[in-house]
Amino acid sequence: MEGFSLNCVQLQEYQPNRYPFLMIDHVDEVVPGKSAKGFKNLTMNEWYFPVHFPGGPNMPGALQLEALAQMLTVAITTQPGLKGKVTHALQHTVRFRKEVLPGDKFVIETEVLSWKRGICKGRGVAYTNGEVACEADMLITIPDILEQYLPKKA
Repeated sequence: MEGFSLNCVQLQEYQPNRYPFLMIDHVDEVVPGKSAKGFKNLTMNEWYFPVHFPGGPNMPGALQLEALAQMLTVAITTQPGLKGKVTHALQHTVRFRKEVLPGDKFVIETEVLSWKRGICKGRGVAYTNGEVACEADMLITIPDILEQYLPKKA
């Protein structure tokens, strides 16, 4: 399957988050159902830098994880019939390796390890300046699909 790129406007067709919580600027390559790679350019204008932390701004770990999850979502929602579907987190295991600072390019690479019954098991790694900044194993779901497979309540 051949990949394609998505600019900042196009990716919003596949990723339901919006500013200020859209943590991706560009998708360099997405192979639907397989992988997605892209980046977030971090400037001092990001809403969280003035408060996290004054005198030593860095990107909060929760937002680094969110960027990874959003990129993995693009890998799923670019599959036929899933455009714009909302995803929810089920479980994440994340490791933070270095601070992510204003001026960094936060490069994100994600891979779908399995996709069954509305549940995606995936992995993501983010880099700054060629070094691993964080990595995560993630489980995310599209509730609309998952609910079809859950036992019916009496």
